[in-house]
Amino acid sequence: MRQYPRALNRLINELSKLPGIGGKTAQRLAFHILSLSDREAEALADAIINAKRGLKYCNVCGNLTDQETCQICSDTSRDRTVICVVETPQDVAAMERIREYKGLYHVLHGAISPAEGIGPNDINLKSLITRLQGDSEVQEIIIATNPNIEGEATAMYIARLLKPAGIKVTRIAHGIPVGGDLEYADEVTLLKAVEGRREL
Repeated sequence: MRQYPRALNRLINELSKLPGIGGKTAQRLAFHILSLSDREAEALADAIINAKRGLKYCNVCGNLTDQETCQICSDTSRDRTVICVVETPQDVAAMERIREYKGLYHVLHGAISPAEGIGPNDINLKSLITRLQGDSEVQEIIIATNPNIEGEATAMYIARLLKPAGIKVTRIAHGIPVGGDLEYADEVTLLKAVEGRREL
């Protein structure tokens, strides 16, 4: 590996710890940061520090916010009879981009994964149960965990936990993406597409 000054090596090393950033991308980002003016570099550093120190989790749903309660939970026009359960705050942002879902959210901050030693007590599940016990308005829970082994395990666990309470539990559909080709879809994706079919 090419030898850089210690400060540059440290910057590259820290950038390469970010998800999806490999060594070459980290180097490119580091050199770009070095090309910024002092004011621009300080603004970037300040934005990182302010986000880290100023953001917290909503005391209702667990989404990121700079207040005690996030904007979605505070919005009285949202449908309070439906809660969409997601794994991360990024999933909330993805759901909001479709501009069709008008209910509330609950962020788990992970998924059940026995292989990694993550159980129901290690994710934000207890607060969902507490939330449902204190709110008789909720009629449906939409589980929108990722379509992988951990997401499916989490969905099944939540469904089994909530069914006795008489709350309708649904799961988002999975299958062939728009613009995808059947010939390239794997067996599990095809199976989910067939299971999630609907009448036209």
